[in-house]
Amino acid sequence: MAVQALRITNFPADSQGQIPRWPVALCRLGRSSDVLLPFAYCLPPCTPFAEVCGKILPHSFGYHPDWAKVGFTTATWLKSGQPWQPDPGKTLAENGLRHKDILRLQTPGLKGIDGSCS
Repeated sequence: MAVQALRITNFPADSQGQIPRWPVALCRLGRSSDVLLPFAYCLPPCTPFAEVCGKILPHSFGYHPDWAKVGFTTATWLKSGQPWQPDPGKTLAENGLRHKDILRLQTPGLKGIDGSCS
């Protein structure tokens, strides 16, 4: 079935997706050891990274039996596939996160339920 636009809307081009440009940024966060797709969150750029770890991620991943064993001091992060070290005392924008970045939390020694990566 063909689709016809009712009107032309010109959105400003933004290939870099800088967070400060957007009032709310879309960030995708997931655990590398899980086969699940990352969760998507719409977060203000002023959100402290510590709040993401302390409140937002537990809300999404807290049901998983391994979550209580996650240690953020030993965990490592990937940002869009590259090693990344966030500063928990800074905001998302101050940590250099961009709109549509993907963060993967790597938790050494935690391989999912019975080692199934789930």
